[in-house]
Amino acid sequence: MTDEIIDLTNCDREPIHIPSLIQPHGVLLVLQDPTLEILQVSSNSQEVVGCQPDELLNKPLSDLLNVKQIKLIQQCLAEDFESVNPLNISIKHQNKSIHFDGIIHRLDTIIILELEPKESKEKTGFFDFYQQVRGTITRIQKAPTLLEMCQIVVTEVRRITGFDRVMVYRFDPEGAGSVIAEDTNQETPYLDLHYPPSDIPKQARQLYTLNWLRLIPDASYQPVTLIPVNNPLTNQPLDLSLSVLRSVSPLHLEYMQNMGVTASMSISLMHEQKLWGLIACHHSSPKYISYNIRTICEFIGQVMSVELANKEASENIDYKNQLKSLQTQFVEGLSQAEYFLDGMVQMKSQLLNLVSATGAVICSGGQYIQVGKTPSESEIHALLDWIKPQVHHNLFETRSLTKNYPAAESFKAIASGVLALEISKVHHDYILWFRPEVIQTVNWGGNPNKPVEVYSDGSLRMSPRKSFELWQETVQGSALPWKPCEVEAVAELRNLVVGVVLRQADKLASINFELQRSNEELDSFAYVASHDLKEPLRGIHNYANFLMEDYVDVLDGDGIAKLQTLVRLTQRMEDLINSLLHFSRLGRAELIRQPVNLNELVPQIIATLTISRPQSEVEFRIPHPFKTIQCDRAQINELFSNLISNAIKYNDKPQKWVEIGFIEGNGERKVASTSLTFYVRDNGIGISPDHQGKIFEIFRRLHGRDEFGGGTGVGLTIARKIVERHGGRIWVKSTPTEGSTFYFTLSAEANT
Repeated sequence: MTDEIIDLTNCDREPIHIPSLIQPHGVLLVLQDPTLEILQVSSNSQEVVGCQPDELLNKPLSDLLNVKQIKLIQQCLAEDFESVNPLNISIKHQNKSIHFDGIIHRLDTIIILELEPKESKEKTGFFDFYQQVRGTITRIQKAPTLLEMCQIVVTEVRRITGFDRVMVYRFDPEGAGSVIAEDTNQETPYLDLHYPPSDIPKQARQLYTLNWLRLIPDASYQPVTLIPVNNPLTNQPLDLSLSVLRSVSPLHLEYMQNMGVTASMSISLMHEQKLWGLIACHHSSPKYISYNIRTICEFIGQVMSVELANKEASENIDYKNQLKSLQTQFVEGLSQAEYFLDGMVQMKSQLLNLVSATGAVICSGGQYIQVGKTPSESEIHALLDWIKPQVHHNLFETRSLTKNYPAAESFKAIASGVLALEISKVHHDYILWFRPEVIQTVNWGGNPNKPVEVYSDGSLRMSPRKSFELWQETVQGSALPWKPCEVEAVAELRNLVVGVVLRQADKLASINFELQRSNEELDSFAYVASHDLKEPLRGIHNYANFLMEDYVDVLDGDGIAKLQTLVRLTQRMEDLINSLLHFSRLGRAELIRQPVNLNELVPQIIATLTISRPQSEVEFRIPHPFKTIQCDRAQINELFSNLISNAIKYNDKPQKWVEIGFIEGNGERKVASTSLTFYVRDNGIGISPDHQGKIFEIFRRLHGRDEFGGGTGVGLTIARKIVERHGGRIWVKSTPTEGSTFYFTLSAEANT
């Protein structure tokens, strides 16, 4: 037993499964398995079976029961105890037989036997049981709606038991409950009243899932102790979770007395292995229900539990069909879109109709596409950051966002309800739906707030409330709840989206594979072709020279001029082939990354170009020191050489200048791939806007063959190849007659 004082501030921690107490309308025996030696007994054994506790403790059960009954118990222990209870037990006392319902169950290495006196020794057979429940079960199954089924159940249970009031009490996701069906002879109805979660705390709800029926014949009973208090085998309190006689919490008894209820019975209603609700029975005077009648009521509760799924599935059938139709539209639309985001944007109205929302936002990376009435983009960004850790099985839902996210107070009029779907955590793809605040009046069965009692010494105690009269509360900051079928539709939507995205990814991967293979084949072809073309080309070049040398006396001036043109053409073709061969090798060569200090490399390139062009007077500008980068030194050397050489070559100004530098995003060092952008700027002839998209094509020249020093037109193509192989991109900004700036980036791992 715990020494902690229990009140409503900590009632959810009360160990109600180990009270070491039972109710007095029966006796409890704890037996050792398999000897059936009595280890514990309730202290009321004299009143119930005519034997003092010390006459029973540490004695075999055969001292109390006859041989036939002992064999019956031993046979039952080999079976499922739920299928054999109750046992017909009789005990002789003072030459008189006392008849009991024996309820037995096993707990680890012990056996718990509970005996409840029977009003009659007649045994109810299966036929009698069937006759009593047949009509009730038929009416339950034929009920067209959930509420009509609940009303049939309360009417039948009250008819069978005779309780003053029988209700169906349904739990909401937060643990609060409401009465959705009632049959009573009392003046004050409880139908449609709500009750806070503290009325049935969490651990009590857990016991209802283990033991489907709980009877309290008289709330004014005096609890009966167990002797000894702790189990001798474990020296721990006995777990009475499955006991039918277990004593209930003193707080619950006080609650019943405050409510004016003397006897009660509760039957669990389960749906998908969770406690859906209770059939709650109340009586204003003591009332004992026999085990046979309780079994009938428990069976009705089990049948109703099975029917819950059927009744809920049949409700809103038209709405569910509409959702299925919308899902079909989504599949068709997304399948035709190249990217799921594009498909979602095209189906904005369907997106809202899918869950009857007034607003939605599609989040992909850092992009937000808003539909209908939504919070601002900054509010959505903050909300999404808060929601991400709350996502469970790719979903998050709430109808009262402000309860856990106070920042939502400013936009509760449009987004008190939020339903979020996580499509991809890696790519930060989410869809959020919003519902507005709906101000409601909730009818409570008494003030739901915990009352405080002030004792004479000034101390405080939270106690069960005493008033259960209608108490109305205006609820703000809540939206209409999301229906299970809507949440299910959203979950299915994710599967559809993921399926479409995967199919699109497979298609893209196939295209990329074919493209990669084509590129490899093209590189191989270019290498082989250019290599093999050089031999016949060299022969043509040599034989043209031989003709000019050997037949100089035979050929006239026109013939020699034509041979000289042929030599020049073969030389040009060899230059083109060499350029193509070099370009092909670039695509095939492995990158050798190493730290390269651009403060050394760039000046060396400038010095080399200056020596090779002594006639060109150019001012070279380097605004600030360079960074050390990880790259292939030879290729980056060629990249800068090509860009700086072009800047010098395509310049007709009397005072030429070339600036080589880099810029950083927002002036800060970051690791993002675009945080470091290099550039080569000049004041040369510039490039027409019509030609700026073509200059990186191979062999593309914008001027005559011999203008600006000639060339093959492959330099910028090679520059782009080098940049792309380093994981970056290259582009140009240029104004004709004023100059050009070539920018390029390298991958994140290149920036150090």
